[in-house]
Amino acid sequence: MARVLLFGPLRDVAGWRERELAAESLAELRRLLGADDPGLAAALAAPGVQVALDQAIVRGDAALSATAEVAFLPPMSGG
Repeated sequence: MARVLLFGPLRDVAGWRERELAAESLAELRRLLGADDPGLAAALAAPGVQVALDQAIVRGDAALSATAEVAFLPPMSGG
């Protein structure tokens, strides 16, 4: 099962910080999260949201191992 982490406003929208879910890909994981919570689905699809898979930023879809860690990161701003 993949360990799913939400940070910042994404955590606030979902009402949780960490869960374990069974999914074979990032696309499937997003579908599972969206089916459970449409508000979270919209937040994850917002511009600037990044995904880190095993602590490396990924773009697009990727396969998930049984021990994957997936972190959804809110848009960053610098200063």
